[in-house]
Amino acid sequence: MSRPDARRSRGRNNPQKANLARILAWEVLVAVDEDDAYANLLLPRKIARTRLRADDAALATELTYGTLRARGLYDAIIAEAASRKVDTLEIPVLNAMRMGAHQLLAMRIPDHAAVGETVAVIKQSLPRASGIVNAVLRRIGERSYDDWLALMTAGLPEDQAKSLRYSHPAWIVSALREALEAHGRSSAEIDLLLQSHNDPAPVVLTALPGLDRSELPGTPTELSPLGVILDRGDPGNLEAVRTGRARVQDEGSQLTALTLLEAEAPEGEWLDMCAGPGGKTAILAATAAERGVPVTALDASGHRADLVVDSTRAFADTVEVFKGDGREFAEAYPGEFTRVLVDVPCSGLGALRRRPEARWRRSSEDVRTLRPLQDGLLRAAWQACAPGGVIAYSTCSPHKHETLDVVRAFAADTPAVQILNTPDHLARVTGQPAESFASSAVGDGAAAQLWSHVHETDGMFICLIRCPA
Repeated sequence: MSRPDARRSRGRNNPQKANLARILAWEVLVAVDEDDAYANLLLPRKIARTRLRADDAALATELTYGTLRARGLYDAIIAEAASRKVDTLEIPVLNAMRMGAHQLLAMRIPDHAAVGETVAVIKQSLPRASGIVNAVLRRIGERSYDDWLALMTAGLPEDQAKSLRYSHPAWIVSALREALEAHGRSSAEIDLLLQSHNDPAPVVLTALPGLDRSELPGTPTELSPLGVILDRGDPGNLEAVRTGRARVQDEGSQLTALTLLEAEAPEGEWLDMCAGPGGKTAILAATAAERGVPVTALDASGHRADLVVDSTRAFADTVEVFKGDGREFAEAYPGEFTRVLVDVPCSGLGALRRRPEARWRRSSEDVRTLRPLQDGLLRAAWQACAPGGVIAYSTCSPHKHETLDVVRAFAADTPAVQILNTPDHLARVTGQPAESFASSAVGDGAAAQLWSHVHETDGMFICLIRCPA
């Protein structure tokens, strides 16, 4: 990425009042580190509360998300420019430097404004740190993005160089390369995949069954028959969103629920075993309401269960929501559900474009730690599934250990299992060739894998499993 042309000015910075958009972005960046906040939840609230103008809201958004996405590279540059490790810097100071680096290296903002405005932000809260922020940012501004990238990656092994170039932890680069190969794609796609995580994701709406998507503003999605890409505006201002007939939901998430619905199953009650925050549940509930089928939704977290209640409020007569562990629930209600969605907790490596802070919070140890839970929930889904019913095992991750390894281990231990040809079902939902979604074979069937660099969706893994009649 080359820095866009901008008029360079290195005049002396005069004292100035901090810009509100920059203050909000900096506050969010600090909260992400200090409070484990999520930028996609916190920033919109701050923008709404302060009633930022549209242009300032756009600036705050780019400063927040752009800085979070590229912080791996920016931290390496800051360490070089400051001649010290970044973990020796206070979190507010470090995030001011990161935000300033993003303006200097990746935005159409003149140097004097990038430095001066950032110094004004830190001076408002930590005036003693304004000197070091000013000095480090001036050193950063002495080189272009391309020059810094060449300097920081010189002599590094390939995956470490890509880790800096695309600002992903090295373990994620390696894991995604392995995932591409495991799902039958070329590892040469790794650059495209990593870059796709740094491209802003569109705002996608779901027109829940019963609402025609032509009633929503925007561009129809290519894959999901329910989706609309919102070109502009706040989705919360739409009547359909306020009444629960439409919601913000990635196209990949929509396709997961729709693929389960496409498969044949006996009449009977449906179960969403890991339902929070409720987007997929809402699609199931809307369809179930049309068919007169009851839906049960579970989540182990009380907060997430509350989100499911809100997400399905337009279909409250159809859905019962409970706080509970799916493994215990299956023991209490064995063989009672003809469709079971088990979208298990996972590393979230398929949603890095929407949650840029997630790449800096996860570790390879998380993948190992989550595996017993994933195995247990799939077995619980099997226990809860009625004869002839169908299960959709899904994750928002392409990681081999969370996807293919889980369903293959389950199939090996369960002689009666039938893995369906999931890409064929997904093809019927989307009208696209099944080969586009194909993952590797699992027994006599196959799983499906979506990719952000191929399908422009989150990286959902879906595997349909038939229970014996």
